[in-house]
This record gives sequence, C-alpha cells and structure tokens, in this order.
Amino acid sequence: MTANDILIVENLVKRYDGLLATDELSLTVREGELHAIIGPNGAGKTTLIKQLTGEIPSDGGKIIFNGRNLRRHSEPKRSHLGLARSFQITSLFQNFTVLENIRLAVQAHSGHSFQFWKKVDENKKLNEPAHKILQELELEEQANTPVYSLSHGAQRQLEIAIALATKPKMLLLDEPMAGMSGEDSERLIERLAALKSRYSILLIEHDMDAVFSLADRISVLVYGRAIATGTPDEIRDNEEVRQAYLGEES
Repeated sequence: MTANDILIVENLVKRYDGLLATDELSLTVREGELHAIIGPNGAGKTTLIKQLTGEIPSDGGKIIFNGRNLRRHSEPKRSHLGLARSFQITSLFQNFTVLENIRLAVQAHSGHSFQFWKKVDENKKLNEPAHKILQELELEEQANTPVYSLSHGAQRQLEIAIALATKPKMLLLDEPMAGMSGEDSERLIERLAALKSRYSILLIEHDMDAVFSLADRISVLVYGRAIATGTPDEIRDNEEVRQAYLGEES
C-alpha cells in the first residue's frame, strides 16, 4: 500500500449460498497505472468488478477509492465519484450517430437539461467535449455514422468513449476484447496504450497478448483470492501461477 494508491481493496468478501466468490481479496491499484486481473473461469473476476461499482453488495471488507470508503455508496454515487465501468454503463443508441451517443453521455454527466428551443448541434458545452473524446479514441471520422453500422470493435471503442464522457478517475474494463477480430483487438490495444497514465485502469481480459503488452502490474485470481501480484515478467515467471493455470490460457 502506497501514498499513490487510487484503489485499495481490503479483505473483500462475497458469498453466494455458502460459496465464496470473493474470498478475503486484497489488492491495490496505483494512480495512473493499468492493472490487469487475470484468472481461470470462475475465479471471481467479474464479481469483483460488480462489487467495486456497487452493482452487487459485498459481505465484508473495504473498498477505498480516491481516499473514500465506498461501502455505503450506491452505484450512481460511485460513478459520480469517478469510478466508471465500461460496456455496462449504458446501452448504445443504435439509431443515433456516434457523436449523438457521446453528446448524450456528456449531457447526462454534466447535468445539462434538454433545451428544446436550442439546436443541440450549436451547444459548445456539449459538442466540444464530445469531439475531444472522439479524437482520443480516434472515432472522429465516424462521428456522423449510425451506431448500428459500426463494426463490433468500433462499438466497443464507443463504449469506452462513453465511459470517458463521465470524466472518470478510474476505468474498469471487463473483457473489452471479447468477440473481437484480431485486427480490432490490435486497434483497441493501441487505444488503451494511449490512455495509459492519463487514466487509472483496472482491466479484466482473457487475451494474454493484450494483458502482457498493456499491464504495468497483474494480479492473478484463483477461487476469489489474489495468489500473486507483480509486473508482467514476475507473473510470467511465477511457478504458483503456472500451476494454477495448468498450461491453459486464462
């Protein structure tokens, strides 16, 4: 535990009818790092994300985010404090354009009311941050494209863009590469690499090439516990991690 830890998880517990999905789990995420969580199926990775966001309650332990104990905070309150989960923050409006989706997210987070007498296309307070976010994810060329016509990979990037519209202090990404083609995965890896250090990121991902190329540190979960945390090289050389995986990909 260090002074620049933005997220501190201490002895976190989640039970389901006697089954421990999260078993006295402790880990830290440092400000500005990309911290990956890997582990076999059923290790408790997605349960952890849901506990962090407040989607499900914890049965014990602490979640300290940016100096605040989140135990009693609701899911919307945690989002307001800067904890943003991508891919389940909102549903994409398929018939709206990419820009319109981002603009709505900016509007919702900033608390702007709808002004029916004023053209939203002329509202700089909405359009300027929306275009900035599109530039960050290199979606500017698709700004006026309806979402339904985007590739799966581009829709995933748009979901991250919507997360950025909430002005997060930390991004929680739950398997962002799932279902992507190799080309789309490479493109998203490039985007996430560009976001590193500007945002603290907790990444759950099955694509080990992505994990080991992006992560500053990696925690390995098995049966709801972190059995190892370290740099990619330290995790790659950890015998306990090898035994836990039995040669299988996470």
